[in-house]
Amino acid sequence: MNAQSPRRSGGRAARRASRAAPLTQDIRPIRAGMQGGHYKPLSDQDVLRIHETALTALEQIGLIDAPQSGIDIMTSAGAILGEDGRLRFPRALVEDMLAKACKDITLCGRDTQYDLQLNGHRVHYGTAGAAVHMVDIDTNDYRDSTLQDLHDAARIAHQLDNIHFLQRPMVARDVTDNKEMDLNSIYACSSGTTKHIGVSFTDPAFVPDALEMLHMIAGGEQAWRDRPFVSNTNCFVVPPMKFATESCEVMEACIRGGMPVLLLSAGMAGATAPSTIAGAIVQATAECLAGMVYVNAIKPGHPAIFGTWPFGLDLRTGAMSVGSGEQALLSAGCAQMHKFYGLPGGAAAGASDSKLPDMQAGWEQMCSNVMAGLSGLNMVYEAAGMHASLLGFCHESLILGDDLIGQAQRCVRGIEVDDATLALEEIRSVCVGGPGHYLGTDATLSRMQKDHVYPTFGDRTSPKEWAEVGKPDLIAKAKARKEEILSTPASARFAPDLDQALRARFNIHLQP
Repeated sequence: MNAQSPRRSGGRAARRASRAAPLTQDIRPIRAGMQGGHYKPLSDQDVLRIHETALTALEQIGLIDAPQSGIDIMTSAGAILGEDGRLRFPRALVEDMLAKACKDITLCGRDTQYDLQLNGHRVHYGTAGAAVHMVDIDTNDYRDSTLQDLHDAARIAHQLDNIHFLQRPMVARDVTDNKEMDLNSIYACSSGTTKHIGVSFTDPAFVPDALEMLHMIAGGEQAWRDRPFVSNTNCFVVPPMKFATESCEVMEACIRGGMPVLLLSAGMAGATAPSTIAGAIVQATAECLAGMVYVNAIKPGHPAIFGTWPFGLDLRTGAMSVGSGEQALLSAGCAQMHKFYGLPGGAAAGASDSKLPDMQAGWEQMCSNVMAGLSGLNMVYEAAGMHASLLGFCHESLILGDDLIGQAQRCVRGIEVDDATLALEEIRSVCVGGPGHYLGTDATLSRMQKDHVYPTFGDRTSPKEWAEVGKPDLIAKAKARKEEILSTPASARFAPDLDQALRARFNIHLQP
């Protein structure tokens, strides 16, 4: 027995080392783009009624305040401008433009390994938002967010397997010039991650310089147009049923420049959208359908994400309730409408009303992240790091959110039923002349990595073991991981000659 012990011990050590090594893509239990769609809060009849009501709203009510360029574009396609200034959309026009719309979008990363395929029920989780504060976990205070905070968020997100894209999650409040803020946001995000990035522009006049910067980063205009790794998050409407004039002009410029767009309708149920969940979905759907007409009248088939983002409202106080069950239902219901149209879509989930990464944040973030994933939402925005009803962002919460989203993705993956997973022969071998348990069997060991998602920071030890290692705190572990990531050079940083050229052309505020 003793002679055999080293051999068995060595085998165990080898297995432990193997399990600790990064998993190859073919055996990872979760990954970007897994198929959701198992959860459907709306019946087929519900979906049809929402669709018909949205079309009626477009035909009878329409939208106002499009820029003159947009009026010309949409009326040339068949929209009708009324004497009241509202553009109305015949249902035949909407149907024609839906037929032309892009149904299969590739959101490129600067690195091809991070490309995202948006079709069907493929699910991707990432950041988003325009928080104006950072959560300081050492003092439990809020402070203004900065360009360095944005760059650090990009660097952290780059290292997190379950954060699949980075839409700018905060505003760089230390850059007071709007044009410089927009350009520096691109620089800060792109030098922090090679995953796909989403940014906004405050003025259409800023887009040409932004495109010039992106051409430089990509290696030329054609290289950029072949693989646009940044998309424009565009709040093209100001609900209810009004176009956002300058944002529409930004969208037109971005489309001409080959940039994918997120058509974002962000009404607040009870304030700028109907208070009912169904009514808020109707309005968001109608507004985004108008956006699809707009985009495809400019350039048929241009990549545009159907961004129905209705938010919940606490009707007692007027405060946003992004962490509510109603919010989870809003986003899941919107995902069903995206699938009805066969369009790549996105909505908000995973944000919290809690001010800190605490238990309230945990239940709020998990509830909507799971429901959005199960519904097959292609792009789950604001899925990690967002607090205080979108006013605050927290780096440590972003890191913990990676663990949380890992568990949400395991729910999205669902239950596989086949001969191997039904395990009849395994049950037979264990129960008939076997050890009477499944610990250490070949089947258990062979599937422990393929079937199970293990938390990085979540603690599954016993109270005794937890005490023996100093009662580690979840937030402290996330802070240590943050410091570890930020203490090493960013792998996405630009080559020295490119960085020098960018700094010579643009006023870059980040220190080299």
